[in-house]
Amino acid sequence: QVQLVESGGGLVQAGGSLRLSCAASGSIFSIGTMGWYRQAAGKQREFVADMTRGGTTNYADSVKGRFTISRDNAKNTVYLQMNSLKPEDTAVYYCYMFIMQDYWGQGTQVTVSS
Repeated sequence: QVQLVESGGGLVQAGGSLRLSCAASGSIFSIGTMGWYRQAAGKQREFVADMTRGGTTNYADSVKGRFTISRDNAKNTVYLQMNSLKPEDTAVYYCYMFIMQDYWGQGTQVTVSS
């Protein structure tokens, strides 16, 4: 069984930075795409960023130039560096990984105050 555990969320002022981490544990041979989604209160979950095993990245237009996704395959971990945070970035952030199927983290709250 595979588990994803997220960390790094919290409260930050607008313009600040946070780094989210998501580590996978369990029966893992190889991990494909890793990524992040977010869900603000009362809204649908939306794509934030992802990264293939080969290193290709994709970002939502709303976070381009501010967020950076990275991964450490040896540690089965994906990161999301979030800079220049805005109040509209406030949401629960979920990581996901493709390990023979999609797995999701439990979510971590990010709150950006104005």
